[in-house]
Formats: sequence, structure tokens, C-alpha cells
Amino acid sequence: MTSSPVDLDTIRTTESSMVTHIRRHTFQKLEVDWENLKRRREELEANLLVEPAMNWQDAAVKAQYIIRRYAETAEAQDTGRQELIQSALDDLARLSDTEVTNQ
Repeated sequence: MTSSPVDLDTIRTTESSMVTHIRRHTFQKLEVDWENLKRRREELEANLLVEPAMNWQDAAVKAQYIIRRYAETAEAQDTGRQELIQSALDDLARLSDTEVTNQ
């Protein structure tokens, strides 16, 4: 057994090296995309907090956002909760559309 690490990149075939390069590049791109998503969510949340909702439609937009964020959590993955979440989102969308139509 050797005490020094083996550089696997030097013993890979060309095809294997390409696959490894693609995998590394894809992971790096994913990290960048994740950071961009995180930054955009923070900006959106800051904008939602700037001022209170001026009408029911504004309040529904905020509620839909927070419900969707909750739906992404492990706790919300239960089938019954997913159905309740979807039902609440459908109600908010329907009632928001009704308010716009009635104005």
C-alpha cells in the first residue's frame, strides 16, 4: 500500500476523462445556478416585505409564495399535505382571479 494519493486523472482513459470533466463542469454550473436562485429568492422576499398588501390579490401572492416554499420542505412531502397545499393554492388563484374580474 502506498502512502501518497493516486492521481486518478493520469490513469483514466480519454473517454473516462471526458465524462469526469463533464460531470465536474455540470456540478460547478449547478452550484452557480443554486447561488443565483438563492440570491433571487432573497431579493423577492425583500420585495414582498417592503410594504403591506394593498388588496386581497397582493395578499394572495404573498400567501402563494410562502405556501410554495413550505411545499418544498421535507415536512410537506406527505401526500395529504401535498393535496392540502395544492387545494389552498388553487383556492387562492381562483379567488384572486375572481377579485380581478369583479373590479
